[in-house]
Amino acid sequence: MITAELAKTARAALSPVDALFALVADDMLAADAVIHDRMSSAVALIPDLSRHLIDSGGKRLRPMLTLAAAQACGYAGENHVKLAAAVEFIHTATLLHDDVVDASALRRGKIAANVVWGNKPSILVGDFLFSRAFELMVETGHLGVLGTLSRASSVIAEGEVMQLKSSNNLSTTEADYLAVVTAKTAALFAASAEAGAQVASASSAVISAFHDYGHNLGIAFQLVDDALDYSGREKQMGKAVGDDFREAKVTLPVILAYARADDEARRFWRRVIENGRQEDGDLETAIAYVEASGAIRETGARARAYADKAVRAVSKLAAPDIRDALIDIAEFCVERAY
Repeated sequence: MITAELAKTARAALSPVDALFALVADDMLAADAVIHDRMSSAVALIPDLSRHLIDSGGKRLRPMLTLAAAQACGYAGENHVKLAAAVEFIHTATLLHDDVVDASALRRGKIAANVVWGNKPSILVGDFLFSRAFELMVETGHLGVLGTLSRASSVIAEGEVMQLKSSNNLSTTEADYLAVVTAKTAALFAASAEAGAQVASASSAVISAFHDYGHNLGIAFQLVDDALDYSGREKQMGKAVGDDFREAKVTLPVILAYARADDEARRFWRRVIENGRQEDGDLETAIAYVEASGAIRETGARARAYADKAVRAVSKLAAPDIRDALIDIAEFCVERAY
């Protein structure tokens, strides 16, 4: 007989992401079945391109948050599975669109879909997946959830437009940067967790707790990603190190490094970011400037502060297994930076 203590010990041997998966494994398998069923189409290109990204080894963290929140709130229906699939479709669609906008060549360690099939198919398949997501949301018949995920989708699009304005722009402030991160990344994390609690008809306080957890986790997650882009640890990212640099994105490490730069370093940043004139060896120089300025350490510290807020948001949840797993996820998110 497997006792609760033995199960907890077994989960302790897993990574935090795998431990959370273990708690919602049956629901995740059901969500995966829905995902593969609903991305089917008589137009062969659609499932082929979708499968290229969906089956490429992503952590599926956002749909796991939906399922974990529903389970923590005692939900006994099936609509949370449809919502998890919808969340994954929204996330996949945004990645397909992102890679076209950013002209990315690598995603999750594989050649990006836009490189294999081209920009136009990537955009159109992304639109198809957005439509599938909304079909699934409507099928749940839950207007509150539909509102939550619909708003998140529009906020993500706003974040993309805001990020375009900050590219090549060294006058971007920390507040500008945080607004982009909140819209592009945190909005879907927050909505994913919130939707799981909503479909379970949880109290407003519990729904708010899951929203706050996802919001703060999402910001911490993106801060760490942006720090890793200047850390040289490509394997941990699933994309090429220096992508943000090559795309002249002004992320927090650059904002901090530029603010603390001497005249020579400022001339460098203006050339490679504002003017977009990048030469061989510039990425290594940029990494050296960022590290010397303490920007990586500072970005990691900011991520830690948001992760701590995420932990506090769920610290009083009545479901100890889910609570502890979510806390471990927040810790894991920040530890990736070190």
